[in-house]
Amino acid sequence: MVKSKQLYFLCTGNACRSQMAEGFAKQLLPANWTIQSAGVETHGLNPTAVKVMAEVGIDISGQQSKLIEPTYLQQCDLVITLCGDARDRCPVTPATVQKLHWPLPDPAQATGTPAAQLAVFRQVRDEIKRRVLTLVPAQQIN
Repeated sequence: MVKSKQLYFLCTGNACRSQMAEGFAKQLLPANWTIQSAGVETHGLNPTAVKVMAEVGIDISGQQSKLIEPTYLQQCDLVITLCGDARDRCPVTPATVQKLHWPLPDPAQATGTPAAQLAVFRQVRDEIKRRVLTLVPAQQIN
């Protein structure tokens, strides 16, 4: 039996990037992975993140913006921060916790027309998917 893995995606407000990453990971990673996302603050689930994920067939509308849960964090195999603020403010973890940092722009900060803002959300979504796919064990890729 394959040992389960525990993964945490962290961002400042757990509203966009970490929520999208959680959605992709739950779809793309093996079923024995426990996957959550959280923030150093809670900003609510961004409706545009829900919209762009639905465009690729992933429903994150039931997810909630959550604060970092210290016990879960300490038991993780892998913690991925998606912004510098979360990386800098993340609580200390044991040396056994692998950490990755994916410095992605915050799509909620996009400016311009609604179409331009939506394009930024889609670009960030697609980059998150590409990075989550790098976590998929080789034997899981068909």
